[in-house]
Amino acid sequence: MKLLKYILVLSIAFISCKSNKSITTTKAVKQMSARRVAKKHIAENFEKRTIDAKLKVNYKDNNESLGFSVRMKIKKDEVIWLKGTKFITVFKAKITPTKVSFYSPYKKNYFEGDFSMLKKLLGTDINFKQLQNMLLGQAIFDVKSQRQNVEIIKNSYQLSPKKQPNLFDVFFYINPLHYKLDKQSLVNTFKNQRLDVSYPTYMNKENIVFPNKINILAKESTKFTNISMTIRSVNFNTNLNVDFSIPKGYKEIQL
Repeated sequence: MKLLKYILVLSIAFISCKSNKSITTTKAVKQMSARRVAKKHIAENFEKRTIDAKLKVNYKDNNESLGFSVRMKIKKDEVIWLKGTKFITVFKAKITPTKVSFYSPYKKNYFEGDFSMLKKLLGTDINFKQLQNMLLGQAIFDVKSQRQNVEIIKNSYQLSPKKQPNLFDVFFYINPLHYKLDKQSLVNTFKNQRLDVSYPTYMNKENIVFPNKINILAKESTKFTNISMTIRSVNFNTNLNVDFSIPKGYKEIQL
């Protein structure tokens, strides 16, 4: 199994915790300035210290389809820790603001590097905070750092920078009920590439609006990668053990 599949698992989140109330959008969308929409979205930023979640992951690309379970622990702004299992432990990973580490007890190999590795895999610069935001239903770029256009598209406020980045166009679709994301998209029309991260539903957990479902669809020409996640349980502000050490004797892999 390629490391890309494991890294893409980081770019996801959560589905159907039966004890939590699901949130659906029925509110009519009214006209609002881009500045106000951006301000409301930022006001909904996730503020808990930690996340401890058990997930079900389904992965599909042009060649194969598979599913496995993932334990995900996040110390906000510090570390993202992952453990994937399918009968046995398939991989473990630890992401910090400066380092990406991974090893597979199944393959007996490992990788260590910085975020330049993620740039190779995702096709664009990405840092720890942007990756974390993607998991939490928040915009990967600061929507208040520059002027935005706003349109109402399919019951969402679509924000897009008045001056788009050079390599791709970016769009944020913000829910009018709770102002978290319905979707965020990176599009490179010239290279026929796009990445769509959608959040079909949310839950209300401890008065926090939190992603209930996240789907990722990455396309490049005729190639595609599709990932969906299901949350089996999630807890906030617990004490987390994120110990991580690569076993001796494993073979280093290069990307």
